[in-house]
Amino acid sequence: MIASLTLKVNIPLLKREWTWRAQRFPVVSLPQQHQTHLDSIFMLPEDNIVTFVKNELKKIQKILSPDYPECPESQREDENEEQSRSIEAFLKITLHFLRRMKQDELADCLQRRSQAGVCRRKLKSKLNKKFQCVFEGIAKAGNPTLLNQMFTEIYITKGGTAEVNAEHEVRQIETASRKPGRPETTIRREDIFKAPPGRDEPIRTVLTKGVAGIGKTVLTQKFTLDWGEDKANQEIQFTFPFTFRELNVLKERKYSLVELVDYFFSETKEAGICRFEE
Repeated sequence: MIASLTLKVNIPLLKREWTWRAQRFPVVSLPQQHQTHLDSIFMLPEDNIVTFVKNELKKIQKILSPDYPECPESQREDENEEQSRSIEAFLKITLHFLRRMKQDELADCLQRRSQAGVCRRKLKSKLNKKFQCVFEGIAKAGNPTLLNQMFTEIYITKGGTAEVNAEHEVRQIETASRKPGRPETTIRREDIFKAPPGRDEPIRTVLTKGVAGIGKTVLTQKFTLDWGEDKANQEIQFTFPFTFRELNVLKERKYSLVELVDYFFSETKEAGICRFEE
């Protein structure tokens, strides 16, 4: 369809009359067939969106329930990063509508609990990337090897004292044979923080002892990786591994534990997980 437009403008100051004829231009009308085609295409996304909203609302109701666990399930294996972003976006929409409904208490509870879960997923992803590979030879200069492929189970025994032994590690090896024998209790690496039978209080501090090169550092890396990959220790809410090499850089400064965690792990600061309430 072609249309023409004629404009007639009076300009008093010039005492003249101008007539402008616009160029011909096409007027596009959307065929009914094309509109019907779009309607049919968008029926499937509409169904998927409705299903997504219903499923997420059920999850949110579970989060707000009184029996919600302190350590909820982590990200499912079939849930990729794109899906996680969609879930986070829907969470913001839900919080918006809850506050519009004057349900601020529910919104605050949902935000607090959901932020902990989001922070945990981000932290696990970060730690997995950091510890999934170890370097053979000089650190960061050797050949990277997957930790899960090269890790060998370490013989771990529990017991002993927390005294600091100032002897050289070679000296410890020499004197080990002269120490009186005592029964040893072996323990799995995933159980080092689990309380023994008969003890109600959780174990808060574990000190690893052993000669150089026996695998203490790799053990902590494997412990962290198992937690990050949801293989073990899921009763632990957060894992924050520090190395003395990282801490020595900050030895001239003063940090609280909360500030130290925020410095090395920005995920907790963004979520406000380590903020103490007044």
